[in-house]
Amino acid sequence: MEERDDYTFMTIKDATLAINQKVNLIGVVVEWGFPKQSKGSDSFCSLKIFDESRSTPGISVNIFAENMEKLPRVVSVGDIIQLSHVMIKTHNGEAYALFNKKFSSFALYEGKNGEDLLPYQVSLRFRPREQDKKFVGGLRKWLSNFQLGEDSRNIPLLREIKKGECMDLACKILHICEVAEGEWMAFVWDGTDTPPNHILNKLEDEMDNQLPLQLEPLPLSRDILHSFPTVGSILRVIIDQVNKKHVLHLLNTGKWMIFLNVLCKVNAGLWYGMLTHFTRLRYMPSKDPLMLERQRPFEKRLSIQYGRMPFWSFPWISRITEVDYNDDKPPFVTLMDVLNHQKVTAKFRCTIRVVAALPCRAEDVRSPCGNYRMRLTLEDPTARIHAFVFGEDGEKFFDGYPSVEVLKRKLNKLLGVAISDDGNEIKDAPRNPPWVQCCLKSYYLDKNDKWGSRHYRIFDTKLVG
Repeated sequence: MEERDDYTFMTIKDATLAINQKVNLIGVVVEWGFPKQSKGSDSFCSLKIFDESRSTPGISVNIFAENMEKLPRVVSVGDIIQLSHVMIKTHNGEAYALFNKKFSSFALYEGKNGEDLLPYQVSLRFRPREQDKKFVGGLRKWLSNFQLGEDSRNIPLLREIKKGECMDLACKILHICEVAEGEWMAFVWDGTDTPPNHILNKLEDEMDNQLPLQLEPLPLSRDILHSFPTVGSILRVIIDQVNKKHVLHLLNTGKWMIFLNVLCKVNAGLWYGMLTHFTRLRYMPSKDPLMLERQRPFEKRLSIQYGRMPFWSFPWISRITEVDYNDDKPPFVTLMDVLNHQKVTAKFRCTIRVVAALPCRAEDVRSPCGNYRMRLTLEDPTARIHAFVFGEDGEKFFDGYPSVEVLKRKLNKLLGVAISDDGNEIKDAPRNPPWVQCCLKSYYLDKNDKWGSRHYRIFDTKLVG
């Protein structure tokens, strides 16, 4: 980067030592927080910037303005900001820059891929200088080889997600869509499997309040599903009406992003994240080593024999089911593989949990004429689907026509019903279904709408528990 004009700009490293002084800075926006109202009448946002003198951890900048429209509107995390007459302060021993609406000014420029040397947003008091352009160009050149510091390497994987905690996540954005009026959802992925959850929903409620297959009101289209990886969990991240105008333009499908302070929650056994007022977005350069580190284990999973089995099913699955489908010893596939299969009709072997059943009472799994008819809800880290057990497949599944008591015992094991030491069901206790293997076949009901009428049924599988 060009040698700096000290009269115009101070390096961030030097600025951290200039306590209670006004300085001029230019740097890359590495973190960005959502705008909000301050405790007074002002609007406020916080961001973090860095330059070649101090890329880790950079310096925080607190910006106040009369309203939201006068705050910086960063188009992309990784853009360049020029700050004039900001005061360096300290809080808990850490230096930060304070932007005062009465005398400070800013200008925002496109990041490393930008071509225009003119700012795309400026504040009222900003006064451009011709020499500003060389600093913008210099930062862009430096950014082309920039990599994140070691602190970003400690960001947890999705398989380390914890309920009720705010966590940092480094994920690829797969899809973004509006799921309700004013509410949007981002679908993010890092190649790992989120942990299975206990199921709190009561089995007897499945008729009137069935366990959802997904958190979004309507299932995604086949075209969108085909764009998703078939291994690794896809976390839904909810963007509410308050945050959507501040964040949607920063999220780009197909790009990796670091999310800081995402609130992780569970609904009906399904993980999701929520962006809050404390959430921040951190810049991740393309081809950054962190991104490569996340993709390498995923690529390895695809190449090994049991790589598509859920991470949480090891050291091995439960023995309460057996399968007879041994045509060329088919490999295990994920439920997302099943959903995305190129043919309407096909056969699969999967490792799944059975999280719901309809009917759920052993007395009701057969029709009045004695035929089995049952709908099971299956899940793995990639998806949930309904699979049916009918007729001869049911006879195979339940090993004939056992007594109601034997059926009940088998179903309790399959559905993870909590049992006391004396052998009785523990009322209203969370369920923890085991990982089991099963064979699935897909079929259609309407030859004029094969994909639209596609269903799944269990076959060549026996419940032996």
